Amino acid sequence: MAQVVLKQLTKRFDEVVAVDGIDLHINDKELVVLVGPSGCGKTTTLRMVAGLESITAGDISIGERVVNQVAPKDRNVAMVFQNYALYPHMTVYKNMEFGLKMRRMPKPERMERIKKAAGILGIEELMHRKPAQLSGGQRQRVAVGRAIVRDPQVFLFDEPLSNLDAKLRVTMRTELVKLHQRLEATMIYVTHDQVEAMMMGDRIVVMNDGRIQQVGPPLEVYNSPANQFVAAFIGSPPMNFLKAQLAEREGRLAIQVGTEQLTLSPEQHSRYSEMGEISTTLGIRPEHVVVNNSQSSTDLSGTVIVAQPLGAETLVELECHGQELIAKVSSEHHFSRQQQVGIGIDLNHIQLFDSDSGEVLG
Repeated sequence: MAQVVLKQLTKRFDEVVAVDGIDLHINDKELVVLVGPSGCGKTTTLRMVAGLESITAGDISIGERVVNQVAPKDRNVAMVFQNYALYPHMTVYKNMEFGLKMRRMPKPERMERIKKAAGILGIEELMHRKPAQLSGGQRQRVAVGRAIVRDPQVFLFDEPLSNLDAKLRVTMRTELVKLHQRLEATMIYVTHDQVEAMMMGDRIVVMNDGRIQQVGPPLEVYNSPANQFVAAFIGSPPMNFLKAQLAEREGRLAIQVGTEQLTLSPEQHSRYSEMGEISTTLGIRPEHVVVNNSQSSTDLSGTVIVAQPLGAETLVELECHGQELIAKVSSEHHFSRQQQVGIGIDLNHIQLFDSDSGEVLG
């Protein structure tokens, strides 16, 4: 296996900049997930690593070798596509063997590699079937098996689970994580599903408009987003944002939302004290919002718009000073539409963002 290094990687399609000078270092044996909305440049980045897309500017290194001018077949990478890309007229065995035959690998070695990959993926009984006789999950395993037999330096996955139903996607995510641990492989995985990214990645790379917004372990990105885009994209439901004012009241910093105030702790005071009285955006995750039947001894007040039971939890959509706010609470609590409630904010978990740039403050 090998590290992958991208330096000022850029891709233009005429006047459109699909990937805009990104830098990224993927460590040996690491599973890194590129995540972002459609059109953010994540698949284009993956295809450039594979050699399937030309580079406008920058460098790609795999191991110690710059591969900008290296043909895809000589990069020693294996790509698993969204549509599986299996040959419909070939059996599973023949599909897995095809690439090895093209490389003129001796038959005994081909058989050994295919047997080993089939055992890892639990598809031994499928070897004589054709793709049309397989379920979506089985086809996906075969596509992964075809990549494994090549024994590449780097595995590339382009939204490989997007065609599966929700339950099977959850199962296959776990299987791919286990596969990564077993193979100790370098893997780059592309998805638009932030839940998938959070679950699978050693690190996640959040992209938007062809640029990297933040790179880090999933929980770090979740708890300490670099900007408002990351805070909104990572998390389900996403982070709440309230227009607010940072102001000083009686020697203490406070965040004013509408006519109500949230007094900050001494630690937060020192964090934000040099910013002065400014307009800001208050960010708070739904699980850090408390809803009470009583409006006394709470930070804010509001009105219930709708409560959505999800089993063990309920999402409560609230109106607070003309702004919407979502709380994630235990289903033991019951709220009715238009009910007046108190809203508690866990100030230890707030984020403040610049109202213009969206960058995190402090």
